[in-house]
Amino acid sequence: MKMRRIAPMRIAKIGYVVMSLIFCVLGTGLILHADIGTKMLGTLLGIAMIVFGIVKIIGYFSKDLFRLAFQYDLEFGSILAVLGIAVLVHPIHAIHLIVIAMGVLIMADAFFKARIAKDSKEFGIPDWWFIFGGAIVAGLLGLLLMLRPGNSAETLITLLGAALVAEGILNLAVAICTVKIVKNQFPDNIDPDLEDISWKGERK
Repeated sequence: MKMRRIAPMRIAKIGYVVMSLIFCVLGTGLILHADIGTKMLGTLLGIAMIVFGIVKIIGYFSKDLFRLAFQYDLEFGSILAVLGIAVLVHPIHAIHLIVIAMGVLIMADAFFKARIAKDSKEFGIPDWWFIFGGAIVAGLLGLLLMLRPGNSAETLITLLGAALVAEGILNLAVAICTVKIVKNQFPDNIDPDLEDISWKGERK
């Protein structure tokens, strides 16, 4: 039987990690420089959303071993990429769109990641609690973005930065804890009741 190619899985995992770190850096930058111009904010965030959306779609089709990290990413990645295009095309009017839309997206992603944490626990992955905790924090920040506390643009941008950092850490945790790349993997040859795989070995 022909072995499954691991290149798409490796690309998806590396892309997930890199884009998660970029979200963390971008969020930190917004916290430290909340006075950033709206056009610059829309351009940077729009590009990041488009790229991350594409990475998520690639992840969905990569068919990683445990089918946990990317199971909801076809729809979510498509929405993220489309929203990124909208923000990139109209960056000057993006602040209200960014705040509300990112709040909704981060809350939705937190919900899906909480489901992934639950599935990971049932699958025997010991780090499931880290994903679950990150999902709670990201979800709360997403909710605050939707409620838009205060009228100051700088306050909203600072809150957006914190939410992006939380979202980046959450996606990083999912990629590291649940995506395992195994050489010589057979296509769709997975035992659904598999419980004896050791997670103490080397993760690639």
